[in-house]
Amino acid sequence: MKILIKNANIVNEGRIFKGSVLIDDEHIEKIFNGENNVESDDSMEIIDADGLWLIPGVIDDQVHFREPGLTHKGDITSESKAAVAGGVTSYMDMPNTNPQTTTLELLEEKYAQAAEKSYANYSFYMGATNINIDELVKINPCEVCGIKVFMGSSTGNMLVNDLYTLERIFDEAPTLIATHCEDETIIQHNLNYYKKKFGENIGFEYHPLIRSEEACYKSSAFAVELARKYNSRLHVLHLSTARELELFKSDKLLKERKITAEVCVHHLWFSDKDYEKYGSRIKWNPAIKKEADREALIKALNNDTIAVVATDHAPHTESEKDASYFKSSSGGPLVQHSLVAMLQLAKQGKFTVEKVVEKMCHAPAELFRIEKRGYIRPGYYADLVLVNPNSPQTVDKSNIFYKCGWSPFEGQTFDAKVERTFVNGQMVYNNGVFNENVRGKRLLFEA
Repeated sequence: MKILIKNANIVNEGRIFKGSVLIDDEHIEKIFNGENNVESDDSMEIIDADGLWLIPGVIDDQVHFREPGLTHKGDITSESKAAVAGGVTSYMDMPNTNPQTTTLELLEEKYAQAAEKSYANYSFYMGATNINIDELVKINPCEVCGIKVFMGSSTGNMLVNDLYTLERIFDEAPTLIATHCEDETIIQHNLNYYKKKFGENIGFEYHPLIRSEEACYKSSAFAVELARKYNSRLHVLHLSTARELELFKSDKLLKERKITAEVCVHHLWFSDKDYEKYGSRIKWNPAIKKEADREALIKALNNDTIAVVATDHAPHTESEKDASYFKSSSGGPLVQHSLVAMLQLAKQGKFTVEKVVEKMCHAPAELFRIEKRGYIRPGYYADLVLVNPNSPQTVDKSNIFYKCGWSPFEGQTFDAKVERTFVNGQMVYNNGVFNENVRGKRLLFEA
């Protein structure tokens, strides 16, 4: 059956216009400009979208859905459900699972699991280690989103710190290299300093001083240096400082850039003044930094120095988070609320709605060269989201879909609400109700 989404305010490719979209099976068949200028028939399912925004599905290039091996925190089923409830129709999942995704065999096992369980479209990064370069070079760049390199240990013990190995990865990688950039030597030096000062009772407000601006900048600068040396495709994940921005340029079309950067929602929303209120709940790696850094990141997103917005969605149980500094896990769940949080920032005047759609939908598709997704265009997959811009909802445990059962946004009221989400032409989410029969597809990429 065809689906006609009628009289929506379509947000797409830099403009907002009244129109309708006809879906045929998995794809967008036609876009109609104007109101009530499309003929329908009884064979169509008609959805009246008057007063709603219709946007392309969000593409999140950095999530940790915790499967396999860490499924007490989250799993592909639970977290992809939360994703589609938040308007995220495609995601790229990280390799620091148990076992770590560091061989092609383990990578394909994750794809097989997702084919059975995922409500959204999916791709998985291959993880780099000091000893698996021979596996990395076998990656088919049309079928895998990229190689993840931890240039700071973060969580999962996948630190690649052998210089010869790093040089080989940047020289020989057949696909995009996505990096977590924090200098481990600097972090350990800072950690020892504050441990001597406070013992085990380090306050969370010292997290951005331990995982410092210097640690981020030195590692990011080194990654950029390697990428320039070898002409690699480098994507630096979760920028958190103003200083790092000088490493990136916006002088080319996104598809032509070899070196790009991402910012995450939490680095745009929170600043170091929030540690007093939220404590461990906003402990991330890299750390949330100063208000001046937050403002600089917002500006860099607007002027296209930063290419995309993502979440680094990383659920932990409440007991794992609500512990002392050394015992509290870094990371938090965000994928259900990333879109509405960004739209709230737009309402505050930080961005336009068009810019939010560009950075969360269009730009990830361009940067990763994803086939036929990220835009509302005839012939593209019908990954679509209907958003009510004026339907306030307060985040609380009764409306959180994460397996871990909590959110750093608890108590926050967002003015916009995701009402319906379509994945490959099928309505997977409708106002709190999921279509349990929908499964996403493996993302494919242009070489």
